[in-house]
Amino acid sequence: MAENVSLGVPVVGYQPTSPPQDAQPTSAFDGHHPPSEALVGDCVHCGFCLPSCPTYTLWGEEMDSPRGRIHLMKTGLEGEPMTPARVQHFDACLGCMACVSACPSGVQYDKLIGAVRPQVERRHTRPWRDRLLRGLIFRTFPYPRRLRLLRGPLRAYQRSGLSPVLRRSGLLDRVSPSLRVMESLAPPLAPMERIPEVTPAVGPRRAVVGMLTGCVQSVFFPDVNAATARVLAAEGCEVHTPARQKCCGALSEHLGREEEGLRFARALIETFLAAEVTHVVVNAAGCGSQMKDYAHLLRDDPRYAERAALLSDQVRDVSELLAELGTVAPRHRLDLSVAYHDACHLAHAQGVRTQPRTLLREIPGVEVREIADGTTCCGSAGVYNVLHPATADELGDRKAATVLATGAQLLVTANPGCLMQIATAAERAGHSLAVAHTVQVLDAAIRGLPAATLTQRQPQHLSCPEK
Repeated sequence: MAENVSLGVPVVGYQPTSPPQDAQPTSAFDGHHPPSEALVGDCVHCGFCLPSCPTYTLWGEEMDSPRGRIHLMKTGLEGEPMTPARVQHFDACLGCMACVSACPSGVQYDKLIGAVRPQVERRHTRPWRDRLLRGLIFRTFPYPRRLRLLRGPLRAYQRSGLSPVLRRSGLLDRVSPSLRVMESLAPPLAPMERIPEVTPAVGPRRAVVGMLTGCVQSVFFPDVNAATARVLAAEGCEVHTPARQKCCGALSEHLGREEEGLRFARALIETFLAAEVTHVVVNAAGCGSQMKDYAHLLRDDPRYAERAALLSDQVRDVSELLAELGTVAPRHRLDLSVAYHDACHLAHAQGVRTQPRTLLREIPGVEVREIADGTTCCGSAGVYNVLHPATADELGDRKAATVLATGAQLLVTANPGCLMQIATAAERAGHSLAVAHTVQVLDAAIRGLPAATLTQRQPQHLSCPEK
């Protein structure tokens, strides 16, 4: 398509790459980085991916499995057009990458679906409602300054007690299921905490690191960022937090907005290379996965390819870096049982699984309980729960049931979106679920805070008084 529009208005700051002139008009893909025939050919259709795929386990539909989508890529390369039905199967993929972990043949499904999404955006015109919703998302979510404008109205709404009334009425669901999801997932707004550009290390300096504050993270979960800076400093890290850092591009790239995502990536590369740090620490799984992939995403850019590879090598999840350094800060006792949920882009995309569990088990008194379907996506998946609310609800309900079955006092994971998704699903089942990011548990243990500061953390709509 010529441009991604919202009711005829071009989406600010986004212009898709035009297909090459020699592209076949009836083919699913143009000549700009179509899915690799070699990677498509690696799939032997063994079926080991099927039990790991959330959409296949829900629907039992072959074309909504990884190998089914790879078959669609193969026929697209052979000349089949980009039909709405084909797009629907691609769009239904959560991008959780559980199939990558499950595949015995090492099929790089992540690279394949990553190549397909920009093709869909260039070669398929979505219905106007979908264009409107996506346009609103991308005008807002990647821009912290714009998101901050929402804090005041959202805080007033949270204090008004209207949330439970609207929920019981079902009005939002009738108006728009996506609007209902956004309302239900709105986090409790912690006070904004200013993180200095440089946080000195406590004791001997062991490392100099940069910290990504993120977009949604910095505005709606500032307490997670503050806890991250404190934990890193306590472990001997001098933490540099550039004030003018922008979006990492994950949301844009994951939904096929290629040029927009690359523009964000280039700006962030400039920011952190200028900071002259040894590592860049990330506390949101999707952002970390995106930044570790910069070398691949910018491989064709003569100005940025080398710098992208350099930054990718520096990126670490906060739990990953703490495990590499080894912890030195004393931990106070926390008598607490926690259920640890593997965020998909941390476990499957980055391969970080043992480090968070080890850090939690180092805290005296903490018992880590495993979730029965711990590697299955909760349905959050960036903004998947907004774009596909019914599917996300079903996955969230399944995940919440297995989390509640552990009997743990606290749900812990490395992605705020997962926390709110699962807590909201638990509420639908009639249960309140305390939630925390991994670094918030570490922070409480280092500072000697009582376990109640964690177990009393509830989604905002559970704590708002009814009027």
